[in-house]
Formats: sequence, C-alpha cells, structure tokens
Amino acid sequence: MSRIRIHYCTQCQWLLRSAWYAQELLSTFGEDLAGVELSPSHGGHFEILMDEASLWERKRDGGFPDIKALKQAVRDRLDPGRDLGHIDR
Repeated sequence: MSRIRIHYCTQCQWLLRSAWYAQELLSTFGEDLAGVELSPSHGGHFEILMDEASLWERKRDGGFPDIKALKQAVRDRLDPGRDLGHIDR
C-alpha cells in the first residue's frame, strides 16, 4: 500500500492547507492508502511525496497543487484505470 507524506512549513502557517489536502486524499482514496502523514518543516518547504517519490514541490512546480491535479497524480500511481468521477471530466 502506498503512503503519502506532506511536508509543510510551520513558519508559513501551512498546516491547515496540508490537513485539507490530507482530508481530500483520504476521502477519495480511503483504504487504498496506507496513510497520509503531515510532516512539519521550515524555510518555505512544501512537498507532497508518495512512497518517497515527489509528486509536488512548491518551489519546483510553482506554488500549490490544484486538488484535481493532485488527485489525478495520486490515482495515476495508485490505480491508473480508476475513474475519479467529476474530477476527470
């Protein structure tokens, strides 16, 4: 099972944003994930990893991911044939 880790900057107050991403991913993928971990960081660091592979990094990818793009990236690694309903339309 895949595990997602969200590194967020505590100085930048990104905990709520990170928790919302975690909630959305757990709501969509539920028991297909081993878990979603929130990992405090600093220095403007924001990164989402899936099984230690970077899905999104704020500085590299230009800001924060749209939830649609994030869910599609997780789906593409977890279960490429899965239909995400209205998100895929």
